[in-house]
Amino acid sequence: MSPNCPCFGWRKKKTKPKINEDKDSPGPSRIDTVERQETPARRNTLDDTLSAHENKNKENTFTYRQLVAATDNFKDTNFLGQGGFGAVYKGKLAETGQVVAVKQLDDTGFQGEKEFLVEVLMLSLMRHPNLVHLIGYCAEGTQRLLVYEYMPLGSLEDHLLGLTPEMKPLDWNTRMKIAAGAARGLEYLHNKADPPVIYRDLKAGNILLGKGFHPKLSDFGLAKFGPTGDKSHVSTRVMGTHGYCAPEYATTGKLTAKSDIFSFGVVLLELITGRPAMDDSQGHERMLVDWVTLFFCMH
Repeated sequence: MSPNCPCFGWRKKKTKPKINEDKDSPGPSRIDTVERQETPARRNTLDDTLSAHENKNKENTFTYRQLVAATDNFKDTNFLGQGGFGAVYKGKLAETGQVVAVKQLDDTGFQGEKEFLVEVLMLSLMRHPNLVHLIGYCAEGTQRLLVYEYMPLGSLEDHLLGLTPEMKPLDWNTRMKIAAGAARGLEYLHNKADPPVIYRDLKAGNILLGKGFHPKLSDFGLAKFGPTGDKSHVSTRVMGTHGYCAPEYATTGKLTAKSDIFSFGVVLLELITGRPAMDDSQGHERMLVDWVTLFFCMH
């Protein structure tokens, strides 16, 4: 697995390719990136939706000038990393003095306007101690930025796969604490949110850590509302991160909460083994799930 930053990034390395496949396309999932394709009608719809949200949530909106000041004009020394959404910077709000993380939409990035809107709406509706807190956003002109609470310990991926000489490996109790917290956040999305939410991108890089290694799920740009009533699944384009994506979802495009449970299982395996979900260090890709399966078969 290529090292990658969480949604508002802490790692200055390239992002892991995401799975993207139209549900009706034949053959196995392909790994690629998607360029933003917008029409004037779609742009107007997005702008109208954001405008309506701004009218109800004035306290959650920032001007571009405010965020330029907060990040010292997006100074290199404030750069935290690069994610699917774009560049991420550490900042400090002049009005409150609060330290924040600011994600800036990259026009050439994987995630675009739709994911920006989904994340704003999702995190505006949901509140839980194990979900990252969205402080606000900027949708001024063509600028699209998200402002989050700053998570000082970075991501779980940093502590499993990106250890620096000054960092200590996580002890067993801390690993289980992180797993339990992530599970509580996922349980809230599936069983307590109304309507239920399917995360679709649970991975070590999206579990961010606060003081005392308190975990919070982040990056909801790919989240979908789950099935309701007598529906068993949601049919959707296959998207996620290679190595974490449930095979049933990847091959059929039928999304259920069980897809998130599979991804959570992969994270548990990472916590237990210290190995990445996808390992390409030997010149070829090898999934952690396959490695574990082979290990048990041999023992």
